[in-house]
Amino acid sequence: MILPLSLIGLFGLAAVALLVSPWPYLAPGAVLALGAILALWRRPAWGLLAIVALVPFEGLFKDSDLSAAKLVGAALALVLLLQLASGKLDGLRLRSNLWPLLLGFLACYGLSFWLSDDWLLSAQHLRELLIGLLLFVMTLLVGREVSLPVLARLVSLSVATTCLLAMYSSKYQDQGRAAGLLDDPNVFAMLIAFAVPLTIWLLLNAPRLAEKALWLVCAGLLLAGMTRTESRSGLVVLLISLGIGLYHYRVQLTRIRPRHLGLVMLALAILLPTAVAVMPARYIERIQSLSVLKSGVNAYEDDSLGRRASYIVVGSRMIRENPVFGSGPGTFPLHYAHTGYAKAFSANRKITDLYRRAHNTYLELFSEVGIPGALLFIGMIALALRNFWAARAAWLRQHDVARADLLTHLAMSMLSIGLFLMFLSAPNHKYLWIMLALSAVLRARAEASRQLEAQP
Repeated sequence: MILPLSLIGLFGLAAVALLVSPWPYLAPGAVLALGAILALWRRPAWGLLAIVALVPFEGLFKDSDLSAAKLVGAALALVLLLQLASGKLDGLRLRSNLWPLLLGFLACYGLSFWLSDDWLLSAQHLRELLIGLLLFVMTLLVGREVSLPVLARLVSLSVATTCLLAMYSSKYQDQGRAAGLLDDPNVFAMLIAFAVPLTIWLLLNAPRLAEKALWLVCAGLLLAGMTRTESRSGLVVLLISLGIGLYHYRVQLTRIRPRHLGLVMLALAILLPTAVAVMPARYIERIQSLSVLKSGVNAYEDDSLGRRASYIVVGSRMIRENPVFGSGPGTFPLHYAHTGYAKAFSANRKITDLYRRAHNTYLELFSEVGIPGALLFIGMIALALRNFWAARAAWLRQHDVARADLLTHLAMSMLSIGLFLMFLSAPNHKYLWIMLALSAVLRARAEASRQLEAQP
């Protein structure tokens, strides 16, 4: 109790100091902060859930140095540090089978940083990566207390809400493409692809009709939001995820009897034409433009595909020049800006339009950090997927089908992130690092439960 009491005293002094300062209106903020800190002290998992829910709303604070997610993250980090120091949290919680790969990746990253072509760009990249690493550690510490159904509900509701905003307000669109509260429609599409498997699980497992209607509406908003992003990569990832879901529930699909086939055909006859009718014409044209890949990419036919092809050309050259340590974290835009591709694909010749990222996390890491570091990063994602699958298998051996189904949907969400990283530069995305740590926590929890059940 010494630490909580000391925190109360500290915030009390801060409130008194603010009352006698030129900013007395800030004093209630210290009281609110004290209440939040004490709540996190009792339930630190709430802080992680709050961060998960706030990720889709980060764009609200893009012009500010402070955001709700940053404040919650800083408070949670402080609480966890104090709990570790006081012995309230066991340091053994930090154990994870991901650490060998992560430490190897960080070693390669550090060497690449030291040999970087531009330390300023690399320092900015490192700052962003440190946020992901902090989330990884915090998730390891509090992941055991996180309610997975609550996590699924928060992700579904928050992303669906931003889909609703993006569809009906041009303020949340980028040149007609839905971007939610984020700057990039493709990043928004990744959030949607991440949320869809969890929303489907909620829909299938809702006990009451009203809840099923709620999650059905959320699923509809997510699918509509995906079409409004006009993201071709998002559509590909979503179809792969839904295909895995159909394969997982193949046994339930066999329960469809011939008398149900007419209803299924009627539903498809209504839904498919409706989906085509409401789908933006420009999105259909973008999907049809993928046909040019059969005969090679022609920049004159599709500017976006031409840019992506140029990223591969520049990245391949960077890998050949520095295969082991790369050119330095965050330096791909610097190398790309000095090529003819940057000027050719610059729409307005602005400086920010010349310095482009690779729009492919794996290509970016191979070219910036080197082949060993990139392989270790890919290994972490593969091991996380294996962790989810191992946890699912452990619950199945205990005949807990409900938890096994949830693990399947979490693995689908993790796979969506892993696939999307082939079309997006986001090695520091919050959901990625939270899911990496959560995979290890869930596997350890499932295997520990199995061992306890096996004991006489």
